[in-house]
Amino acid sequence: MGTASGAVALLLVVLGACVSSSSGQLQVGFYSKSCPSAESTVASVVRGTAAADSTILPALLRLQFHDCFVRGCDASVLIKGGSNYAEVDNNKHQGLRGMDVIENAKAQLESECPGVVSCADVVVLAARDAVAFTGGPSFDVPTGRRDGKVSNVRDADVLPDVRDSAQVLRSKFRASGLDDKDLVLLSSAHTVGTTACFFIQQRLYSFPLPGGGLGSDPSIPDGFLSELKSRCAPGDSNSRVSLDRGSESVFDTSILRNIRNGFAVIASDAALYNDTSTVDVVDSYSGLLSTIFGPYFRQDFADSMVKMGSIGVLTGASGEVRKVCSKFN
Repeated sequence: MGTASGAVALLLVVLGACVSSSSGQLQVGFYSKSCPSAESTVASVVRGTAAADSTILPALLRLQFHDCFVRGCDASVLIKGGSNYAEVDNNKHQGLRGMDVIENAKAQLESECPGVVSCADVVVLAARDAVAFTGGPSFDVPTGRRDGKVSNVRDADVLPDVRDSAQVLRSKFRASGLDDKDLVLLSSAHTVGTTACFFIQQRLYSFPLPGGGLGSDPSIPDGFLSELKSRCAPGDSNSRVSLDRGSESVFDTSILRNIRNGFAVIASDAALYNDTSTVDVVDSYSGLLSTIFGPYFRQDFADSMVKMGSIGVLTGASGEVRKVCSKFN
């Protein structure tokens, strides 16, 4: 999955009464009467796009993460500002993809059910489908989100960064109503997809060394370091490397075993095994017996996705339902 401080606490609404079957709140099957084809339409668009380009699946998963961690799950990341003032123009969103898939699905929904399905819900549904289409769990997600009316470039400064320590990552997740278990599980989305060499250049060539100076991160095993350097030469920002060594196309717990064994590609994944609060969570899912006795990775990952999808949501009369996802009504 694939890149701040006191402002984090002000950014996101703590979960509270976000998921409910009551009127005005999120609920599974929210569109069952107003737009019965909503979920199947989104799934069809995602499936069709992935048939031509399977790399779009992890990209859609990353898109939800980037939307929900900034102002909550309100589709603010989809707004195009035109003057580099919109949220999406922040460097933290570098390489973000999948917005065209959301627009395509939204256009089809507008022809079927005009003004009914929000862009924020399309983002969450598309990410859910992307997980299933990579072999991950299939699960229900509550819908009923409304689209936000604000998109500011600086709001995205609070996004987790690949260079963040485990302590900083934990703080940012807590500000979003997510705990250490959610941090590990949602980071496990890196079981599919790749990263640009841009995000590991510092770790390979200009990492601050304990004795002073710059070099390679000493925590990377020698053989793995050589492997990464062979794929990401100095100054190479665009080549891509699998985030889950040996298993980039399959949704599984291989990413956690790689993190445990020192084969994390990005520094923020490696950091999860350098903090006592997250080490135990990584170990609990990467053991061979966890599939039998628990904890159960697939179910818990799905639960964390639903939890993330409930961050700071707008419901009822709040916000709007955009006609086009890239601009306010």
